[in-house]
Amino acid sequence: MTTPRPCSIADALGVVGEKYSLLVLREVFFGVRRFDAIARNTGAPRDILAARLRRLVEAGVLEKVPYNERPARFEYCPTDAGYDLRPVLLMLMRWGDRHLAEVPPTVLEHSCGADLDPVVVCRCCGEEVDNADLTSRFQVEGWGVEGAA
Repeated sequence: MTTPRPCSIADALGVVGEKYSLLVLREVFFGVRRFDAIARNTGAPRDILAARLRRLVEAGVLEKVPYNERPARFEYCPTDAGYDLRPVLLMLMRWGDRHLAEVPPTVLEHSCGADLDPVVVCRCCGEEVDNADLTSRFQVEGWGVEGAA
């Protein structure tokens, strides 16, 4: 049996790589933070939603914040790690709008007034990233690309 390549993508998918986890994050970023509203807007079965929320809290992506003491009620707010996932959702939305939707179901407007069309840019030079501009540098010994010079 071979060992799979160490990969941050695989690790991230272990936390958010399930449909309802990403839809929970969508709702939280839209300001929907209470269980019943998240369930309604995602269509998630309540038991599955509870499990996904629990996993996102355990992973440090969301935090449970009480909004009512009797009965105890909580809302789910993003942590810094949760906010770091927002660009991922924006790029997934862009891909879905371009390749799956006849008409984008939701349009996000940037504060400048333009419809948002997110892109990935290099933090250093500000240029938009294209696959041809990238090279891989593997930092785990023995996991270089086979056949690469």
